[in-house]
Amino acid sequence: MPKYEQPQELPARLLADDEMISACAKRDFSKIFALAKARGGFYPSLIARRCEMTPSRVGEVLAGRRAIKDIDVIERVADGLRIPGHMLGLSMRDWEAADGSAPVPVPPGAAATWSSLPTSATAAWAAYPDEDEDDEFVVRLIESQLPQLYESANFFGAHQAIPAAAHYAQNLVALLERAAGAPRQALLRTGSRVAEFLGWLYQDLGDFESAAYWSDRSMEWAQEATDDHMQAYVLFRKSHQAAARATAQRAAGLARQAVGLARAAQRISGLTPTIKALAIQQEATAYALQGNPTAALACFDAAHELTSDAADTSADSTLDTSYCTPAYIEIQRASCWIALGEPLRAARLFEDELGALPQVYRNDRGVYLARLARAYVAAGEIDQGARSASKALAIVGQTGSARTFTELGTVVRAVAARSGSSEVASFMEGYEAVRGRFVQRPRRLGLQR
Repeated sequence: MPKYEQPQELPARLLADDEMISACAKRDFSKIFALAKARGGFYPSLIARRCEMTPSRVGEVLAGRRAIKDIDVIERVADGLRIPGHMLGLSMRDWEAADGSAPVPVPPGAAATWSSLPTSATAAWAAYPDEDEDDEFVVRLIESQLPQLYESANFFGAHQAIPAAAHYAQNLVALLERAAGAPRQALLRTGSRVAEFLGWLYQDLGDFESAAYWSDRSMEWAQEATDDHMQAYVLFRKSHQAAARATAQRAAGLARQAVGLARAAQRISGLTPTIKALAIQQEATAYALQGNPTAALACFDAAHELTSDAADTSADSTLDTSYCTPAYIEIQRASCWIALGEPLRAARLFEDELGALPQVYRNDRGVYLARLARAYVAAGEIDQGARSASKALAIVGQTGSARTFTELGTVVRAVAARSGSSEVASFMEGYEAVRGRFVQRPRRLGLQR
């Protein structure tokens, strides 16, 4: 009878599995150990031996009674189970460079962009980078294409831009493994912008787990690159994510977090007026969620004043802040008037400012039209709200924006009892048709986990 041989490393198929990738990205070692046991043949005693831990500690981690946070222990787990360093937010491990055999899984949310390649092909491509590739050329090429990618996402929707952005990120990750000095700083700077953009794209699709993953990567790279402006912008973005989750979950703690993150962004010195205005208006939004109109309106006034000044002389085409205009600030103010209990005032402000929104921002227009519909319905103008909601439907059917669809869901619940109106009936019929396509599209493209 053949002698049983203990596994030496986790199977490549397990390392490429979405569940393992997500657990590693979150450093959820309870889940990692459970998957290693169930699907890799690593029983607790073997995990303990390979990772230089006691069996009792492994048992506590498996049971969720103990967390692993010490970087030395995290490195021992990576080396003991042969988990590639980047999956756990570590540098490339010595054994990876030595054998070149480690698969390169895709971070959360990006798996669909690689579905055209089998896992083995993806791993082989990333394990053997082109040694003649010029880092500076790659940076310049990606930076030259980012503005067009921003426009594509703004008009056609996030799902159109994710494949290209994820491919850029994977190239940058591979180059960072070997880069040093000035070329590394350039890669980090560009990588931070690509990762931030991916975070925004996944947030628009309602995938907050993937949005947080990419925002965290963006912050890490910006910090290593000593890119203060980018760190402030990512803090603004993380505040935006917290506020969005606070709205969906009615969580006061998340609203407080949104305030704290927005204020942290403002503490970074030397910010451009645009980035500072974005952080201030985000603070205002969080105050509105807390029901504090005085603080909210004061912040909106300050942000409006900043955006009304001369345009930034340090404009950066690789970081899209061009949308932050006085009209943008007022549209955000209008959104907050709903939360502050003055929906008619919100509707009037939306109507005044939406006409100034450039055509390229079609995706955002869908969000704002849905909020306008919410405002009208809350003010008792049901038919007018249904008409605005129908306009938003025409856009969300193309963009697949979860932001817009969530707003429209609120409208549906508010007008469901008034189906006798022809405007409402038309909207409800359209909503049902769009809902079917909306639910199917992200799953087909793999954009939801």
